[in-house]
Amino acid sequence: MELRTLRVFVEVVRQGGFSPAAKALFSTQPTVSKAVKQLEDELGVPLLDRIGHRSQLTAAGEIVYRRALTLLAEREGLVAELDDLRGLRRGSLRLGLPPLGASTLFAPLFAIFRARYPGIEIRLTEHGSKRLEEMLLEGEVELAGSLIPVRDVFEAQPVRREPLMAVLPKAHPLAGAESTGIAALASSPFILFEGGFALNQVLEDACARNGFAPQVAARSGQIDFIVELAGAGLGIAFLPRTIAEQRATPSVALTRLDEPGTQWQMAIVWRQGSYLSHAARAWLELTREVYGAEGSG
Repeated sequence: MELRTLRVFVEVVRQGGFSPAAKALFSTQPTVSKAVKQLEDELGVPLLDRIGHRSQLTAAGEIVYRRALTLLAEREGLVAELDDLRGLRRGSLRLGLPPLGASTLFAPLFAIFRARYPGIEIRLTEHGSKRLEEMLLEGEVELAGSLIPVRDVFEAQPVRREPLMAVLPKAHPLAGAESTGIAALASSPFILFEGGFALNQVLEDACARNGFAPQVAARSGQIDFIVELAGAGLGIAFLPRTIAEQRATPSVALTRLDEPGTQWQMAIVWRQGSYLSHAARAWLELTREVYGAEGSG
């Protein structure tokens, strides 16, 4: 059984079909189909139930998929550990960062890290925090940015903690307020990030604790567009204080969200018990050096 074949199978499951998997792997659909058929023949069981253009796991496929994730993660750990034999003169850091906060918090660190370790290549992946946590468990990235609290399968090092700001249209009744609870915003539409952003869950949980579900007017992954939508009067957006202050326009007002459990707490996280390369440990040390151990702000 080849790891390459397992990787193809995992990508078919992840993408939901052979054609999208081929695109993600920069391969062809017949090559991907052949690899999965080879794996099924080798194991003697069907792994996928093909329904139209979609593919679903069989019971055997569930087992193979789960085991394949573990094997592929172990392979990445092996490669990282061997890289360490060369010290920090060579190697790579597989880092995942969310779009929200990445440029503000981490862009300055890239320049410092590169100056200190010019032989280390940073392989950056950008996704929402939920997807990045999945990639950590699958061994695709070594470290990732996510929001605290994290699940107990992860370890975390705080980077930054600050309040959320409600980004209000200038005409909103609370536009001049210094702070507001989330219950006072229940009658206003919300502008949230697209799926995969952990901040959505923070806000939805806060709404639920106050007895309502938010009316969502729009979703986007683009911070500037979200601010513009708020300024156009479509609804209320929410951003961490530093980012809100950087992106504010004359058409919006910023009001601090004074609500328990809604602090934006960015951290660098990794899979509990996983091997961390010297490059990953150097990145963690750099974040502690720049932002301190508690990440408060």
